[in-house]
Amino acid sequence: MKRTTYSILLVSLLALSACGGSAPPAPAASASANAGEAVETVGNVTIRASAVQTSTLNDAVAKEYGIARDDKTVLLLVAVRQSDGANDISLPAKVTASAGGLSGGKQGIAMRELRTGDLLDYIGTVETSLPETLRFEVKVVREDDAISTLKFNREFYPR
Repeated sequence: MKRTTYSILLVSLLALSACGGSAPPAPAASASANAGEAVETVGNVTIRASAVQTSTLNDAVAKEYGIARDDKTVLLLVAVRQSDGANDISLPAKVTASAGGLSGGKQGIAMRELRTGDLLDYIGTVETSLPETLRFEVKVVREDDAISTLKFNREFYPR
């Protein structure tokens, strides 16, 4: 799959709204509270986590994902990709996640695999009140036992 496949999926959703050796390389991580996305790159593996209100999805995407469209329901999408320079390959992983509001309290997000062609992503939903800023924490354990933790905030408003 082309490197831009995840980016195209993410943009579409928004618009419709470790290596061998003695020490693993240090991860390059970034997160933006307004972007609603966190990205971590370790070697040739990139992990992306993003969140959108399900009401921003079109009917076909919501149906494919098996979720209801609602302002108060937030979709968390996690992708784990390994790049060979020209193509990205989906990597299997164990993904756990939680979200909490700024006033406290945290709830687990049940994550499940979503296969679309050759792509493997992980999705889950969380209910929230509006307006709200949610703090997401996503833990990804890859088959090689490498662990990544991504944290990011996202603001949600009535539409």
